[in-house]
Amino acid sequence: MGKRIVIALGGNALGNNLPEQRIAVTQTAKAIVDLIEEGHEVIISHGNGPQVGMIQKAMAELTRAEPEKYIPCPLSVCVAMSQGYIGYDLQNALREELLDRGIQKGVATVLTQVEVDPTDPAFQNPTKPIGAFMTKEEAERLKLERGYNVIEDAGRGYRRVVASPRPKAIVEIQSIRDMVSAGLVVVACGGGGIPVYPTEGHQLKGAAAVIDKDFASSVLAQQVNADTLIILTAVEKVAVNFGKPDQKWLDRLTPEQARVYMGEGHFAPGSMLPKVQAAVEFAESGPGRSALITLLEKAKDGVAGRTGTVICQ
Repeated sequence: MGKRIVIALGGNALGNNLPEQRIAVTQTAKAIVDLIEEGHEVIISHGNGPQVGMIQKAMAELTRAEPEKYIPCPLSVCVAMSQGYIGYDLQNALREELLDRGIQKGVATVLTQVEVDPTDPAFQNPTKPIGAFMTKEEAERLKLERGYNVIEDAGRGYRRVVASPRPKAIVEIQSIRDMVSAGLVVVACGGGGIPVYPTEGHQLKGAAAVIDKDFASSVLAQQVNADTLIILTAVEKVAVNFGKPDQKWLDRLTPEQARVYMGEGHFAPGSMLPKVQAAVEFAESGPGRSALITLLEKAKDGVAGRTGTVICQ
């Protein structure tokens, strides 16, 4: 019997620019359709690091060049733009691969908002650099005019930094559930989702933030009642003592074992650590749920239990 699977695609599955993306999604689609062909229901999430940075930089340059004509573009809108153009390439590649294999199944991208807490401590300590490098003078002006948080970045100039709050809930979750139930392959929570928080009435306000796509994928997997969360990365398995002579690849972990390794500092922040944290969060969210961390091209073997790192109770 097929499983309901949420797949969180990393940057290596999408490329760094538009030409690379169009090539990358062709191979990505093959790996995803391998799972669909075996009878699994698949929901896809993805990162957007290079893409949203490119959009934000382009919009900033446009505003800088013609300030009297163009106003600054909110980061939440840039995330929405990235969801649209990544989803466009991804769903077309999936549709083509499905039809090439004789599988009649629709594919849809959902523009997805993800609720965050405006009192999340992350907003008091923004750490995620975004956008173009600036001179000190430009940085000071933007701090005054727009209230940006700015840091000096490794001697290369100044950059804006934004918060990375934890995701709470997916606004469009019922639409996603309905599409999955109707048999569609759904692309959702691109770039971790468009960060929003409720204000007066039923209004949602975009937040100047970025949401980690692995944490958002964990919430998505929980809210669609998935059996498995697959977090794709650049290595086949998770390792302790990574890159050292006593490096050890891990086949299976309980959440408790994973916490011990996290506490010992085996997983790099901003790299493997959030993936393991998100995997543990999902594995503990309900009976029978498991998370798999592996390479894109090994996803099919990982679901079959032949490779990857599985985290489960």
